[in-house]
Amino acid sequence: MAWFDRPKYTIIKKTEKKDKIPEGMWLKCSKCGEVMLSKTLEDNLAVCPKCGLHNRIDATLRIAALIDEGTFTSMFENITTADYLEFPGYMEKIEKTKQKTGLSEAAVVGKGKIKGMAVALGVTDFSFLGGSLGAVMGERLTAIIELACEKEMPVIIVSGSGGGARMHEGIMSLMQMAKVSAALSRLADKRLPFISVMTDPTGGGVTASFAMLGDINIAEPGAHIMFAGPRVIEQTIRMKLPEGFQRAEYLLEHGMIDMIVKRTEMKEIIYSLLSDLMSVKTAK
Repeated sequence: MAWFDRPKYTIIKKTEKKDKIPEGMWLKCSKCGEVMLSKTLEDNLAVCPKCGLHNRIDATLRIAALIDEGTFTSMFENITTADYLEFPGYMEKIEKTKQKTGLSEAAVVGKGKIKGMAVALGVTDFSFLGGSLGAVMGERLTAIIELACEKEMPVIIVSGSGGGARMHEGIMSLMQMAKVSAALSRLADKRLPFISVMTDPTGGGVTASFAMLGDINIAEPGAHIMFAGPRVIEQTIRMKLPEGFQRAEYLLEHGMIDMIVKRTEMKEIIYSLLSDLMSVKTAK
């Protein structure tokens, strides 16, 4: 899975004057090599101010970037992982990942407000087993979509899942593709909007189901969006893939997504889109 690797950023080695430069104070962009204060990158939502590289961020920062401060309520945290297949070492891996990330699973869902507008939000996090789609992610996303149907709220799902369906859960993970898609169909019947935001990376069963079902599909610049990875495809078809294949810009050019939006502009754009979509629903 080397093609998933996109380092968040590179920490500059400390100079000999170790007592004057705190560790991690300076960072180096992994794409353009720009050296900057770590706070500069943090203030810009982990986007390089020089080259625009969108580094991966966790679910916590993603929620903070989209939702009005103090309005987000995390929900359905009681839905937790079960070892259906008694897969060797699976639960041990889950516990280690929980401790490492501070998350209970690969999806965080809840309700909050964007510029005062009530929304239902789901965020998947690559740092939790590649953001892989399992029973917990599927159930949490389905539950928050059903809540949105009940409360008549729009839905936003931000995908950062390069891990595909979780093999440790077998068919239980694969069925989540259909379950979440069916929930989104019920949302559409209610004439409530769903905006899908794809980040780096979005792949496998997530791409093949809910990530591509948005009324509006948005991607961050440079996001890797795919079903199978490029190495698998090249080995299968015995051909070299086009430059930029499976990147957001390529997908936009070929009609697979609707928009590419910078992370620093995402909240404003989503609010504008939802305002228009919800006003149409109200008018009818």
